[in-house]
Amino acid sequence: MGKYKIGYTTGVFDMFHIGHLNLIKKAKEQCDYLIVGVSTDDLVESYKHKRPIIPFEERLAIVESIKYVDKAVPQLTMDKMQAWNDLKFDVMFHGSDWKNSEMYNKIVDDFKTVGVDVVFLPHTEGISSTMLSEVLQKSSQWAAHTRADSTI
Repeated sequence: MGKYKIGYTTGVFDMFHIGHLNLIKKAKEQCDYLIVGVSTDDLVESYKHKRPIIPFEERLAIVESIKYVDKAVPQLTMDKMQAWNDLKFDVMFHGSDWKNSEMYNKIVDDFKTVGVDVVFLPHTEGISSTMLSEVLQKSSQWAAHTRADSTI
C-alpha cells in the first residue's frame, strides 16, 4: 500500500523513453492509484510552439498500456488546480528538473491550501524527448547531406 491514495502526474510523453517510465514507476510506488495526464497536441503547441512528433492518441495509448498506470486522461490545460477539481488526487508527482521553478512554486503553494502534497521525483539524467528529437534531426540532416553528395 502506498503512502498516498490517489496520485497524479502529467507529461507530453513524446517519444516515450526510460525517463518517462522511471517517473511513472516511482510515482506508482508511492500511491495506490495513479492517474497520468497526457498533454494534448493543442496544449503542447500552445506553450512549446511546436507539435509533438507522436500524435496525442498514440501517446495516450502508450501511457494507458503501462502496468503502473491505473488511469490515463487527456491534459487539456496547464492549470493543475483544475485537474485537482476534476480528479481529487492527494499528491502530484513531477520530475525534480522542475523543482523551484516559478510555475511549480505557485503550484506547491496552491496545493497546500487544499491539502495536496507535491512530490518531486529524481530526473533521469542523460535522456529527454528534446534530446532525442535533436539527435533525430541531426541524423536526418546528415542522411540528406550524404544522399546529396552521392548524386554528384
